[in-house]
Amino acid sequence: MQKVFVGLSGGVDSAVSAGLLKAQGHNVIGVFIRIYRPEFIECTWRQDRLDAMRVCAALSIPFREIDLSEEYKRGVVDGMLADYAAGVTPNPDALCNRVIKFGAFLSWALQNGADKIATGHYSQIGEHDGSFKLLRSTDKNKDQSYFLFRLTQDDLRHTLFPVGGLLKSEVRQMAVRFDLPVATKRDSQGLCFIGDVSMKDFLARYIPVTPGPVLNTRGQRIGEHHGAVLVTIGQRHGFMLTGNEARKPHYVVSIAADRNEIVVSPNRKDAAVMEVALRDLSWVSELPLEGDRIEVQARYREQTVNATIMRIDDDIRVRFDEPHIAPPGQSLVVYKSEECIGGGVIRK
Repeated sequence: MQKVFVGLSGGVDSAVSAGLLKAQGHNVIGVFIRIYRPEFIECTWRQDRLDAMRVCAALSIPFREIDLSEEYKRGVVDGMLADYAAGVTPNPDALCNRVIKFGAFLSWALQNGADKIATGHYSQIGEHDGSFKLLRSTDKNKDQSYFLFRLTQDDLRHTLFPVGGLLKSEVRQMAVRFDLPVATKRDSQGLCFIGDVSMKDFLARYIPVTPGPVLNTRGQRIGEHHGAVLVTIGQRHGFMLTGNEARKPHYVVSIAADRNEIVVSPNRKDAAVMEVALRDLSWVSELPLEGDRIEVQARYREQTVNATIMRIDDDIRVRFDEPHIAPPGQSLVVYKSEECIGGGVIRK
């Protein structure tokens, strides 16, 4: 039997994780993590906290709370705002996992007597001869290994993903079986601190978000966008076109945040690149070698594509077999079949 601190979000996945661990005989403690929220935004954290407490009561396990608001603001939100201001679209979920759940929360849990922590992530951990692997979930539609690529061997050694081997439908069934008060609660969408406020309104509190010109690939003005910091390479919204250009969909192919301009094209392939450089690299176990054949994923839930590691030193580059849309700021996560071996952030 191990002492396991379960990060309870107030949702069904983490609640079932706690129920499964208790059924297995572990000493389970439910922990609600408070994160940063601006004063001008109404967030659901109070209801989520109440739901986490009700889950603990239903399972007859202790409830604890940890306030990581400052850590979240400093380690996640500030970096997210800096990326948007620079004209790249960040991946705050991956950063939150590294800084909060498997950073500050894991450290606090171990200091307070936990053997391991557990979360409701859809991913799996494999172990062989003391070495750990991060694996995709059984439910491929819910797999969250993409957001966990920054985990280390030590993180995996002290972590459990109880629902990683289940389908979401099975998790819902178990929530009913455990008689959990969140059995029918809807899954949360997005980041808590954004709440019901649009990303445009949120960012406007911190960085300039103003309309500007939309150019075609020949440099001609053909419309207006709502703010260059709000668009991502490859997307087809966030701007309005005029004249004949408005008759067919266009896609963002480049962003110049310093000039508040974006360039669009009716050909989505114009947004694709053959090669990207990575920053903020992290590897779950061994560093891949130059020339290694890999599979990569540039966005959550997209299909992996084949690629090659081109260079290993301070500047690792990945070359795709075919042109691929890989927006700067997003995580490029590296896989070998079902195993997530790490990745980095796509450099601008």
